[in-house]
Amino acid sequence: MSSIIPIPRTLNPYPRTGVDVGERGPRYVELTSSLVALLRSRVEQTPDVEAVVEIGGERFTYLELWERAARVSGGLRDLGITKGDRVAIRYPAGITWVTAFWGTLMAGAIAVATNTRSSESEVAFMLEDAGVKLDLAADSDLPSGAAHVDDHLTGDDVAAFFYTSGTTGHPKAVPTTHTAFLTNAVNVSTTIGIPANAGAGMRTLISVPLFHVTGCNTQLLAAVYVGGTSVILPAFNQSQLLQTLQEERITFMVSVPAIYSLILRNKEFDGIDVSRVRWVGYGGAPVAPSLVAQIQKGFPDARVFNGYGMTESASLMTVLPHEDAVEHADSIGYAVPSIDLGVIPLNDDEPMVGELVARGANVTAGYWNRPEANAETFAGGWLHTGDIVRVDDAGRVHIIDRSKDIIIRGGENISSLEVEAALLGAPGVTEAAAIAVPDDVMGEKVGVVLYSDSGEIVVDDVIAHCRVQLADYKVPQYVQVLHQPLPRNAGGKLLKAKLRHSAQWDALAR
Repeated sequence: MSSIIPIPRTLNPYPRTGVDVGERGPRYVELTSSLVALLRSRVEQTPDVEAVVEIGGERFTYLELWERAARVSGGLRDLGITKGDRVAIRYPAGITWVTAFWGTLMAGAIAVATNTRSSESEVAFMLEDAGVKLDLAADSDLPSGAAHVDDHLTGDDVAAFFYTSGTTGHPKAVPTTHTAFLTNAVNVSTTIGIPANAGAGMRTLISVPLFHVTGCNTQLLAAVYVGGTSVILPAFNQSQLLQTLQEERITFMVSVPAIYSLILRNKEFDGIDVSRVRWVGYGGAPVAPSLVAQIQKGFPDARVFNGYGMTESASLMTVLPHEDAVEHADSIGYAVPSIDLGVIPLNDDEPMVGELVARGANVTAGYWNRPEANAETFAGGWLHTGDIVRVDDAGRVHIIDRSKDIIIRGGENISSLEVEAALLGAPGVTEAAAIAVPDDVMGEKVGVVLYSDSGEIVVDDVIAHCRVQLADYKVPQYVQVLHQPLPRNAGGKLLKAKLRHSAQWDALAR
């Protein structure tokens, strides 16, 4: 492995208070023993504070959430679920999902957060890959029994599997420990500036999926850490989102740039009182300085921040603070307190340009049942992100390329290889390349370049095939058909950079 050059923290604005920096990376010295213990402390301190609200559904205080989740835990135990068993959660975003998550943890089991937008074949793969013992499908009832809580959980116990898109075409399960979840929650509080005792004054609007680390880790669990309230919008609707901001007295929101672009242009926004909003976050896609300025103008009483993270790091690895938001909008910011960052240089002339690597208490030790991927991605005890970055003199990180060819559409990670695999089974397709197409609203969309050695490709048939094989957000939206084989190097690797430069999108898929 090439030498790693540490990114200095000299000008990093996030102090490492309470952090021990050891050989395995930094970690907070004092953390609650588990997520269940954290929830119990909230019940003991503020039982009547709202813990979770589902727009159009129920509202639970911390005590009500605890009691309901404990009964789910008991029901799981009655069904034979024991410590370490995997339980798939496939409910839509809302109180049922939240209760199933906490109930699974209380039973000592591992919650498998499954993408509700996945196709049947994708779901089947994840259930088998994780060795799921119980599948809580969307149309199934929550288990219920006598209240039960496993009080012997530790920080090293795995709490959940989140699946991440990778370069292999198949998603990989990321085992996330209680310590990793708790560490991320502390990082959210510390870097964004939400007081650890914010309590009912912190009300976060969750309009992103709970099966992603942003919705679950940076919002739902961070709210529990500070004793606040999670307000869940089950399905995205601009008018309802704006109405919820005002009626639910939201103080903290996180979304992808595309959503801010939409709501700030919505005529209804001008009539909404957003004076209570104190923290506004974005991430998951490139953002224009002009949009950041519009966000600051639209939420004048809020501090805005850009966050960067991965499923492998339980969410945040870096945060760009409010003070740098516009002037350095192309940066993802500084390392959070629990993370060591380094660069593997591309060449000796520019030591601070290269692949970003990370280690720390919120970084997973490795993927589930993926020894080959682990040997590459976690070589030397560091998470190799696959992102090519430039680090400026202040220690701010700037992403300049993604070596993994992940397409980020509105915050959703899409594996280009997965799309290509589906395309190669489509009628007439001999060769296929999936690449990101820049988009003002979604950040990026899926574009594909196709070639047929028979000269016969019917685009509508290809798209119909993809709709069966892929989740809806992965289906190509732009198509170009070439009349010659796709460009490759001497080793046979597709020259995607050449395709990005030369692509002329002559067919709009949908």
